[in-house]
Amino acid sequence: MAVQKQAYTAKDITVLEGLDPVRKRPGMYIGGVDSTGLHHLVWELLDNAVDEAMNGHASRIEVSLHKDGSTVTVADNGRGIPVDLHPQFKKPALELILTTLHAGGKFGDRNYAHSGGLHGVGASVVNALADHMQAHIRRDGVEWEQRFCRGKATTPLKQIGAARGHGTTLTFHPDPDIFPSIAFTPERITERLEAKAYLHKGLLLVFRNETTRQTQQFLYKDGLKAYLRKLLADGDKKAVIQDVFHIERDTAPPLECVLTWTESPEERIHSFVNGIPTPFGGTHEAGLKTAIVKAVRNYINVNNLTPKGMTITADDTREGLVAILSLYLKQPQFQGQTKEKLGNPEAAAQIDSVIRTTLENFLLHNRSQAETIAQRVILAARARTASRAALESVRGKGSVSHRLNLPGKLADCSSTSPANSELFIVEGDSAGGSAKQGRDRGFQAILPLRGKVLNTEQASLNKILTNKELNDLVSALGCGVGKTFDLSRLRYHKICLLMDADSDGNHICTLLLTFFYRHLPELIQAGRVYIAKPPLYKIEVGKQVHWADDDAAKERLLAQQNGQAGKAQVQRFKGLGEMNPHTLKETTLDPRTRTLLKVSIQDVKRTEKAIKTLMGKDVQPRFSFIMERAPKVEDVDV
Repeated sequence: MAVQKQAYTAKDITVLEGLDPVRKRPGMYIGGVDSTGLHHLVWELLDNAVDEAMNGHASRIEVSLHKDGSTVTVADNGRGIPVDLHPQFKKPALELILTTLHAGGKFGDRNYAHSGGLHGVGASVVNALADHMQAHIRRDGVEWEQRFCRGKATTPLKQIGAARGHGTTLTFHPDPDIFPSIAFTPERITERLEAKAYLHKGLLLVFRNETTRQTQQFLYKDGLKAYLRKLLADGDKKAVIQDVFHIERDTAPPLECVLTWTESPEERIHSFVNGIPTPFGGTHEAGLKTAIVKAVRNYINVNNLTPKGMTITADDTREGLVAILSLYLKQPQFQGQTKEKLGNPEAAAQIDSVIRTTLENFLLHNRSQAETIAQRVILAARARTASRAALESVRGKGSVSHRLNLPGKLADCSSTSPANSELFIVEGDSAGGSAKQGRDRGFQAILPLRGKVLNTEQASLNKILTNKELNDLVSALGCGVGKTFDLSRLRYHKICLLMDADSDGNHICTLLLTFFYRHLPELIQAGRVYIAKPPLYKIEVGKQVHWADDDAAKERLLAQQNGQAGKAQVQRFKGLGEMNPHTLKETTLDPRTRTLLKVSIQDVKRTEKAIKTLMGKDVQPRFSFIMERAPKVEDVDV
């Protein structure tokens, strides 16, 4: 085979200048252009304002969502961004900060002892990704204004009059050429402001939602203690001890931590560094976990509380734990600009030392509460031991025993390579029959489920394992569940949820996603879980055949038929069982023509809230969710 050589010279090298790199690769700076990335623009400006407050220069921050739902203003009463000329670049400092990467006042420690903004890119990134931005600065009795567009100044800095007080006000509108949707979610902004108010007690944060003409204020004088009370109330979790553990210190490294144990089997840790949430944890969380385990184990061992023959693990010690940790570092090392994980190696030992010593003293001087915590830990160990036998009884085959202990209704594939194997979980025997005929037996397995599976949000693991449908699913997967989970034993590297394209199918899909999220989250994290998208409509216009996923897609396709829509034959599938095997293969099973949506978690907090709202035992949030959205529903497929 001849290889064609293509010239590759210096002229093929592209150099991106100014803020062009941000517009070319926004994901490097804000994580993506989805809703999470869009809201990250607000967080960047908010964090800059909080930095002013954190260092004693501001007491009030106001965030406004304007009537269009896409324009946001962030204002603080801090010192105001400097407006004098920079001696080296001969530009106003304001313009330099908003149009240049890595320009800011946080690289040294003269102006900010601690800050969330470290790289000097936050405000300039927002400017680069906005189709217009406006800055108003109040300093020394004068108000200044400058306007920008897509990272470039469109007006010079100018005085617009006298001003009282001091502070910075930045207004921006996201660029629709960058973001598929530029509509902000008020609830998301509210949650972030409320969290900031808890973290910085005494700081007033105001949210003005001009789309609803509502104003909310957040001010908490007892800080993280109030935050913990809210978390317990929101999660309907009952603490097993009366007093929470609380530590606050100003010496290096400054930190605050509150924690308690609950009756829930969940472990929840909310961590922050310099006021920035770190949902993926990091070294500070590792230090906190180690400290808790050491302190509790030490108390249990010293008092000889461990039952004979029982081993208490770290997971037993932290089961039911709800903790909030807020740490301040002069030079935090975040992983990435989105700052979701801390990497400072020294933080683990510092946190371990401080928290462990203080928690040991707490347990020593609160004997009744310490006994209650110890019994809670022992109960977790007993539950784990009791469930292990049940877990072992439903574990699927290992990598060697390819076909042992598989459910009888599983139509397995002939491939013995998990990397090349797919499992389709389908709704009902009828759909299972069509899928079995339409699949490629070489690498596609089919597992039909009967009806709606158990809602696992509030169910114990023992109850889950006695449910036949979920028992069959665990057996088919082969990787185990809970403490004995082993990803290397997974029999299929693609697990596809294939349900009818109607409300019942969506409900079953949600039930299964809840099971994976709560009890097999590692499969989601490893990118193994997918949702298959079967069509709802078949549209024939002459010899052309089109497929539509929903009513909106059907209407779009009909509108594109250039006057031939009246001749179109539209067939609506009531379920997968109505599709002949060839149609199901062509639209949903064949890798060359199908659509698979990979399930991933981009926002842990919002995902947790959604699961609890939709699947939790408290019906009031679910009722409110339905009633809020009821006016937007034109037709319900029942």
